[in-house]
Order: sequence, then C-alpha cells, then structure tokens
Amino acid sequence: MSKKRYSENKYVDVMDLNDDDEEKEDENETYIRKGHPKKKKKSLFFEPIDDEEEDEYDEEDGEAGYDEDEEDYDDDEYDEEDYDEKDDDEVDYEDDDYVEKKATAKTNKKDRAVYKGIIAFFIIIFSLMSAYFVYFVAFKAKDFASNPYNPRMSALSSKVTRGTIYSSDGEILAVTKQGSDGNDVREYPYGREFAHAVGYSVNGMMGVELSENYTLLNSSIDALDKAKGSVTGEKLPGDSVVTTYDTALQGIAYKGLGDYAGAVVAIEPSTGKILCMVSNPDFDPNTISENWESLTSDGSSVLVNRAAQGLYPPGSTFKILTALEYLDEGKDTEATITCKGKYKVTDDYTIHCAKNERHGKQNIKEAFANSCNVFFGTIGLELNPSEFTSLSERLLFNKPLPTKLKNTSISKFSIKSSDTDSKKVQVAIGQSDTVVTPLHMCMISSAIANGGILYEPYDVDYVLSYDEKVVSENKPEEYKKLLSDIQVSELRDYMRYAVTNGTARKLQSDSYDAYGKTGTAEYTEDKDKTHSWFTGFAERDGKQIAVAVIMEGAGTGSKHAVPLAKEIFDYYFNGE
Repeated sequence: MSKKRYSENKYVDVMDLNDDDEEKEDENETYIRKGHPKKKKKSLFFEPIDDEEEDEYDEEDGEAGYDEDEEDYDDDEYDEEDYDEKDDDEVDYEDDDYVEKKATAKTNKKDRAVYKGIIAFFIIIFSLMSAYFVYFVAFKAKDFASNPYNPRMSALSSKVTRGTIYSSDGEILAVTKQGSDGNDVREYPYGREFAHAVGYSVNGMMGVELSENYTLLNSSIDALDKAKGSVTGEKLPGDSVVTTYDTALQGIAYKGLGDYAGAVVAIEPSTGKILCMVSNPDFDPNTISENWESLTSDGSSVLVNRAAQGLYPPGSTFKILTALEYLDEGKDTEATITCKGKYKVTDDYTIHCAKNERHGKQNIKEAFANSCNVFFGTIGLELNPSEFTSLSERLLFNKPLPTKLKNTSISKFSIKSSDTDSKKVQVAIGQSDTVVTPLHMCMISSAIANGGILYEPYDVDYVLSYDEKVVSENKPEEYKKLLSDIQVSELRDYMRYAVTNGTARKLQSDSYDAYGKTGTAEYTEDKDKTHSWFTGFAERDGKQIAVAVIMEGAGTGSKHAVPLAKEIFDYYFNGE
C-alpha cells in the first residue's frame, strides 16, 4: 500500500513502513522511499516538508493522515510500479534544480570574492594616499609652499612684508624697506659677502631667501593685529629668520679667498650648524635685477654656489679615504715604501710627488703627513675596487648629501676591477673622475671630529615673529655614525701628524689642536696649474670647528688654503 505526498507541486509515492523499517520523521526532515528507504539531506535550497503540509496533502488525496500504527509490510510487498509511472523529467526535477542553484551559489561566491578584492584594492590605495599626504605635510609642504613660482607666494607678498634675515650674532643680512615710490625694496647690508649664502628674492631665488621663502612671507602676529590689518589694508609684518652664520667668520673667509675663485665652508661638528659659507666669484644682491642679463649670460658661473654645488677633483684630501680603505682591508700599517719622487706605473704613465720631492722610506702615517703620491699610488693598486666603492658611498659619494640646504651637488666616485693600473693609481691620489663639493669634504672632517657621527648641516637656527617671539626652532639632527671608533682614532692620529710633522705645519697653535689634510689637485693638462685644498678641524676644551677650503688655480694646499684655515681657527678660538 502506498500514499502520495506532494513536494513543490510534484508528488512522490511513500510506502507504509513496517516495524523493521519504519519512517522516521522530525520537524526538519522527511524520509522518502524509492525502491528502498533513502534519507533526503538538508539543503540550503530545500526545506523539509513539515507535518501540517503533510496532512494537507493527504486530505487532498482523499486519505487520512499517515499513522505510524498502520499495518506493517515487508520490503517484498513494496510496489515499485507506482514510481515507474513517473517520467524521467519528474524524477530528475529536484536534482536539476539543486545543481542549478548550487552553480548559482558558486557564482555568487566568486562574485563576493571579486567584490572583496576590489574593496581591498581601494583600501590599499586610500591608505597609500593617506600615508603620502602625511609625508607631504610633514616633509614636503614647506618646500612646495616656498617655491617662488607658487602663485600663492605672489598673493602673500601683496599682503605681508617680507621678514628680516639675521646672522647668529644679531646682524641684519636682509631686510625689506619702503622705496621712494612706496614699493617694498629688499636690501642686503653685507652685500657680496653673503651673496650665495643669503641669496636674493627677485628673478627667482637662492640661499636662505629660497629655503625660507614661505617662512618670511608668513606672519605670526596675534589674531587681533591680523584682523586690524585686514580692515585697514596695511601689510602684515612677516616672520624673521635667524641663521647660524657668524658675520666675523664669514668676513674672514670672504677676504681670505681674495681674487681666487673657490669656496670656504665651516661647520660646528656637534650640531651641524654652518658657521660660514662663501663662494667666489660673487655678485651684489642689491643690484641683482639690473645685472641679471650679464649674470646669466652664457659661460657665467657667478650664481653657482661653489661651496655646495661646485664639483672639484679632491686631490690629496681624498687620501683620507684611501688611507681608511687601506686600514679597513687589514693592510700592514708599518709596511714601508721608498719614495724617489716619482713612480712609473706603465710605459706611458708616471706619477710624481709635488716638485718631485723624494720622501724616502716611509709608512702610511708618514706618507699621509707628507702627502706622498708615490706611496698612495702604489697601495692604490692593491686595494679592492668593490670595497673601496662601498667605503666611498658610506662616506656619501654618489648620493645626495643629508642637509637642509637647497641645491647641493652629488660627489662622484668610480673604480672597477677592469680599470687600468693608471686609473687605479689616479683614483687613490684623488684624481681621475673623482669630484667632490667643499661642503662634502667639510662634512667628512666634521664626522671625524665628532667621533664618527655626522650631523646634518643646516643654516637656519630659529624663526621669530614680529614681536620677537620664537615661532619655531631647528634642532640638530644626527644623520648616522659614518665611522667606527677605531677608524676615527686612526684618522685623527694621521691628521694630527700632518699638522705637527707634515704639509699642514702652518696650523700649529698653542691655543688649540688642529687636524687636517692638504691637497693639490690637477685640473688641466698643464701640471703647473693646480687647485689649493685643505680640509680638517680644530678643537679646544670640547669646542670644535670643521673647515674646507678650496682656491682655484692657487697652487699647493699648504701655501694658500692652510693659512686661510688657520685664520678661521684663530678667530674661532681666540676672537682674533
């Protein structure tokens, strides 16, 4: 005996169950049979037939509801013919529907994965944009705002009187006054001495005028005074900048260069403060507009700040790095080489010491003090090019200098295993393709003086409002430790020996201890034409100053650059 039960407008035959094989039902499941009892599993897409639906279907079929107590039957009595009456489409209907819905579910799952991927992508983009915005506000906003071509700056200049620039000793280096026609006029009391350091503010900008453009056109007076200015239409007073420059040191450096083209830089090693920075040839910032055409004509390099942008062959000052590489590779510091004044490297290349001086038998410390080309050229052939390159880059070659100054040049160094012996020798004595800025050489000396730690050079100490309140202050920023304590100890020993027993003897003083390295750099085919170099530092009772001097075409470093460095040291420690 069988009963018909409806499910989703289709019916299936359900046989009475005997005692051994009775149908088990609960509120979530209905058991059906087709030939043999089979359990219909729960699905996300089909809900089991509940009891109310079952009774409803039975009554419509003219039968009483299924009763568990109905007469038992055996499997053999089960009549399969009732199921045979259904056609194949009816039998497979639920299976096809399930497959279709399952496929739809997979598609939906894939769609959800795609949606999640898109959302994740936009979250990442938003995060990156937010990070860049924070970076821009923290590090780049001032640079962008200070750009002289920023139209906002032009708008500010019509509402704010450009602030004053002061030296560290309180002298006015740049000030805005009202001209006879009622327009603002920028004046530079020290004129040419600070031409490149302070710069100019018309026809473009340079120096402090450029780096602090936004600061000088910003007014930090109180809100009430600003409101009054808005009502009256009067210009607001801009903030003032106090630099790290010392007018006395700047004057000594400027006068010391005399008619020689070149540059002088002095840094306080423990902070990175730039104490003086001079470049020659110079210009008068007070007449920059009138002389602009001649200053920018072809071949003119007057506007180039040679201290930060000039690239020169370092000559023997580079022996600081060559000696350091020799030490790093574990070479014997007591090994000696006999100098006869010249050294034949190849059949067509011979190097000479200055004036072919014969230094005789000497070790690296003595050769450093005497600036012996024969010794350093010889050891240059033994050095590992790859390690030499790594050392030079650790000391800031081939990369931007870590400084707040604008527009600094990148020093260059290159050596390969495949290079000729003549080039390797030239590299070791600071010639060949190696070029460096005076600022860079001063930074190396500054790090040696400061126990191997380099502080980033900067030239703005703090900012004052018109009512002389401190608006902001630049703190010394440590770049990194460039040299180990052992390296510093060795280099200080060599540089001190160069002062007491070598080419920098003119630096000896009872007032301070001086350390340094002289240099004579060839720059043309004419060997008699050389740049005069010096880099080093001096100290007394914890007070220090590092210096780099270059005088173009002046001759040997000991003859011209060293005396100028001594003038700077003498004033710094003795005030004379």
